[in-house]
Amino acid sequence: MHFLRQNRKASGPAVMLAGLLGIFSCSTPAPAHGAKQDIFPSHPVKIIVPYSPGGTTDSLARVLATELSKKWHQSVVVENRPGATGTIGLETVATSPPDGYTLGIATFGNMLVANAIRPQLRYKPLTDLVPVIQLAAPPLYLIANAKQPYSDVKGLIAYAKAHPDKLHYGSSGTGSSNHLFGELFASMAGISMIHVPYKGSGPSVTDTLSGIIDLNFAPFPLIKGYIGSPRIKVLGVTSAHRSPVAPSIPTIAEAGLPGYEAISWFGVAAPAGIPKPLLERLNKDINAALKNDEVKHILASEGTVPTGGSLAQARKSVEEGMRKWGGMVKKLHLIQ
Repeated sequence: MHFLRQNRKASGPAVMLAGLLGIFSCSTPAPAHGAKQDIFPSHPVKIIVPYSPGGTTDSLARVLATELSKKWHQSVVVENRPGATGTIGLETVATSPPDGYTLGIATFGNMLVANAIRPQLRYKPLTDLVPVIQLAAPPLYLIANAKQPYSDVKGLIAYAKAHPDKLHYGSSGTGSSNHLFGELFASMAGISMIHVPYKGSGPSVTDTLSGIIDLNFAPFPLIKGYIGSPRIKVLGVTSAHRSPVAPSIPTIAEAGLPGYEAISWFGVAAPAGIPKPLLERLNKDINAALKNDEVKHILASEGTVPTGGSLAQARKSVEEGMRKWGGMVKKLHLIQ
């Protein structure tokens, strides 16, 4: 009524038009707070893989992208940004807007130990990033070349104590998971071994098979074809429980070094500051994607199974991993 009084001198059609506009504006509800979140995703989502195309991390990301694209009815694209042992890609995630449209694959190297090795790193894993979910915790396998005089963990420890610094074990590089897993083994067993860093796990496993070096903490894909063959001795798996993909192989703990456990880490991270409801939805949807048979197949090829779990569990796994392996990095004086 007040609107009509102020426009009393207007012509009839003008009054009618103004009245209709007023009615329309009153009858159209204002967008609810956080409406963008309700329609997420409204445009393509990007998953950054901090390694080159073709590896297990890349394959896993692409299957997840396919599953999430189906669920969201929106494109989910994988972008490879390799470099600096996986930290360049994760830095890109950390500096992206916290809106859910940029996610990244985080790993043992770029999430759990990178900041301990390089304190000047341009992101802090639990300050600039938030763990969305743990995808998997693949173990490694302690192998010895066939020439070694021992055939189990107890025999290895006894031999190493009798021959300090005689045994050489290979890794994919200084500060890598297989390097740190080996150092934890030596520390707990009270032995001394020589670490031989390689540029990748492939060459180090090849040299173990050929007898150039004695031992290796190797990823499952590189040794699965040799399990049961006379070329290597598989002494144990680094996880606390036997792997469901190789149940005949004992854990290192049960085979002679009680309490030993060392597992790698794969997960999804998002920029810090992402709204909690959106974070919860991402966690829920990726948990559902982990039930896909192709995801399970890819992880089985790594000698592991999907982990999944809540946001709290993902964060706890990162905190525990950073504390455990960050301490090992300091002990070994690996800080760069």
